[in-house]
Amino acid sequence: MTGPLLEADEPPAFRLERPSGKSPYFLTCDHAGARVPRKLGSVGVYVEDMGRHIAWDIGAAGVAVKLADALDAFAILQTYSRLVIDCNRRPGIPDSIVRMSEATRIPGNENVSAADAAAREREVFRPYHDRIRTELDTRLTQQRPTVLISVHSFTPQFHGNQRPWHAGLLYNRDARLATELLQRLRAEPGLVIGDNEPYSVGDTTDYTIPEHGERRGLLHVGIELRQDLVAAAAGQSEWAERLARALVSIAGSGEIPGENSTRL
Repeated sequence: MTGPLLEADEPPAFRLERPSGKSPYFLTCDHAGARVPRKLGSVGVYVEDMGRHIAWDIGAAGVAVKLADALDAFAILQTYSRLVIDCNRRPGIPDSIVRMSEATRIPGNENVSAADAAAREREVFRPYHDRIRTELDTRLTQQRPTVLISVHSFTPQFHGNQRPWHAGLLYNRDARLATELLQRLRAEPGLVIGDNEPYSVGDTTDYTIPEHGERRGLLHVGIELRQDLVAAAAGQSEWAERLARALVSIAGSGEIPGENSTRL
């Protein structure tokens, strides 16, 4: 590949919702889009595969947008498929540009040169995370309380195993916000909410929360929603409203308990 990865008429690496939102909550959606730059073709996968979880987090963008509206919160959503470069993985590791996703080969990623990998990082990964940094730096200068919420979705089945959770709350070193949100969501009848399930946050498996949440000392949580519950607009609205109620309740309580408590 020669020249820029993204052509002049292709969309930028991210889009913003509620850029002037007043809420302390700050929403990210790392796998919001399934677009592939024209120069990469289809990265060697079938069109129907681009609608699967291997390419994006189904329903996550819809929930993030509706939740941003409900909270009046800043939200940033990634435009391009995780098969181009995963914006929740540190560049350079094998999971950054995958050759195999679940049981599906990604032929277009099997012989990516160092220069082409650098182009994907420079034009897709970096603009997204640089925009997050810019916004967080501005909020720090303004002394605005900021709480990071990273929105994702997960498949109902994985390697043939049913996943019982309706949603999961993810964290690594700081469980304060996850604990408060878990308490409120589990109070709703019939909901099965995972505590660091079906995934957990780690330094080598994640980027957004370790980089923008933990390194800055921000309160944070990862929210995983089961895709069959949020694939359609009605489910997205239902979960956005549910999460908004819980997050407003937490903000209204005045602080997240724990060492070095943070007032909202």
